[in-house]
Amino acid sequence: MAKDKEFERHRQPWTPDELQKLHGFAKKGMALKAIAKALKRSEESVKERAKADGLGIAKLR
Repeated sequence: MAKDKEFERHRQPWTPDELQKLHGFAKKGMALKAIAKALKRSEESVKERAKADGLGIAKLR
């Protein structure tokens, strides 16, 4: 059941605060996995939003 909690926010719009954090994390060179965890969003969601905003995200594992 722990997985259910992870995606409670499924398809929620990005808030200005989340976008600001995403841009900050990307500038610092944080890994996709770390950014997704910090924002409590899926890696796919973070990757799509970063691409839409023209941000480069490190693909470190």
